[in-house]
Amino acid sequence: MQIIQELTLLKKIIKDVKKDGLSIGFVPTMGFLHEGHLSLMRTAKAENDFMVMSIFVNPLQFGVGEDYEDYPRDLERDEKLARSVGCDLMFLPSAKEMYPAGYATFVKVEKLTERLCGASRPGHFIGVTTVVAKLFNLVSPDRAYFGQKDAQQAFVLRKMVQDLNMDLNLIILPTTRESDGLAMSSRNKYLTFEQRKNSVVIIESLKMAEELADQGVRNVEEIKKAIYEKISKAKDARIDYLEIVDTEKLLPLTEIKGQCLIAAAVKFGKTRLIDNIILEV
Repeated sequence: MQIIQELTLLKKIIKDVKKDGLSIGFVPTMGFLHEGHLSLMRTAKAENDFMVMSIFVNPLQFGVGEDYEDYPRDLERDEKLARSVGCDLMFLPSAKEMYPAGYATFVKVEKLTERLCGASRPGHFIGVTTVVAKLFNLVSPDRAYFGQKDAQQAFVLRKMVQDLNMDLNLIILPTTRESDGLAMSSRNKYLTFEQRKNSVVIIESLKMAEELADQGVRNVEEIKKAIYEKISKAKDARIDYLEIVDTEKLLPLTEIKGQCLIAAAVKFGKTRLIDNIILEV
């Protein structure tokens, strides 16, 4: 596995890989790898000739008072894990290289970013789309892999790829979960023992919503009320948002129909967790 930091060296390696006619699979991450990342990387490795992953804690997507400085980092551990799944190239750019002095160009996807995490974290998605667009330009992947846990992010990036005619396939894979159902996230390490135990209420409430839909309940407010009540009973849980939206424009629904996304963000203490399920009725 090659480990590089310089943008110019990355571009040279990618050029050589392309010259050899090899396909490139790409998994961008912010590091502190867990099984969710590794499952994306395994798929990227299996479906492509050359697998690239990046680790970059992107300052642009963190708002004032968020956890940029405290975001978990463990590069030595990440390197071992990347090697274990057959990563061919690990790219570790610095903020100074990604955003040199005078940097003034940003990518914005409108409308899809106005609700859910976009409403809770102003400016977050401009940071996401800008850095991913840069990474796509640098890595030139044939396929890029993202997890459904960050469903809004994946849908926003899918729209960016489509609108900017980027020559790659963006692949969204199912959420990887802990044995009790909690969606895997680097931020789970922030949880206290009791918060970790209580956090399972998020997926339990989403599954309950799925069961209600299976039973024929179609009224969105009725389903949201049931979710609110269940989550509110969990100690230290504070709902940031709970939305039921369509999967194309992420607009709120009044009735469960077709394919829809039930998405929630819940805070346990200072830790904000997100999760979702996609219903098809």
